[in-house]
Amino acid sequence: MTDVDPYYPHIGWLLPRHLTWLRAHGVPMAAIVQPEPVRLARGYRAADGRFEHFPSGPAWLVFLEPEDLIFWRPGTVEMATWNGRSFALGESVIDNAATFALGYPLNVFANPVDWLRAGRDGVVIIAWDRTFDRLRDCPHIAVVNALHAKLEHHLQPPRMPKISVLREMVETRPNHRRSA
Repeated sequence: MTDVDPYYPHIGWLLPRHLTWLRAHGVPMAAIVQPEPVRLARGYRAADGRFEHFPSGPAWLVFLEPEDLIFWRPGTVEMATWNGRSFALGESVIDNAATFALGYPLNVFANPVDWLRAGRDGVVIIAWDRTFDRLRDCPHIAVVNALHAKLEHHLQPPRMPKISVLREMVETRPNHRRSA
């Protein structure tokens, strides 16, 4: 997992009120502390979707991902990343063969609290523009009803190449690939 280093904003431990809030929303303690404990930061989401540390800002829960930090402001849909590398909360399960063992699907949740309630069994997508590239090889995906149409929309290739049919070589066009 991500090592918290000086390049990341100040990240602290959850306070009792945050634990109480999570537990009151049905989050099991195991999901709060494993595989990495949920942490706490204060700040704002910048216009580019990145987290801006600000000591007197609102509280955000922080999730350590392999190449990034993901921030979520509890009680809202507001999410941010530290360096913009993460596609989703829990994204390491996408490439884990055990995720799909015995025919199980990759679960896609609408928000972090539902994901936590499910014991972090799946992902919460935060960068929808990367959905096709990251999920196209998944053999089975289960999604909450509220996200079904959005997921289907984003599982289409964002662009397709123009395709033309080759015909016999026309002498008016030199073969630019041949070496002299």
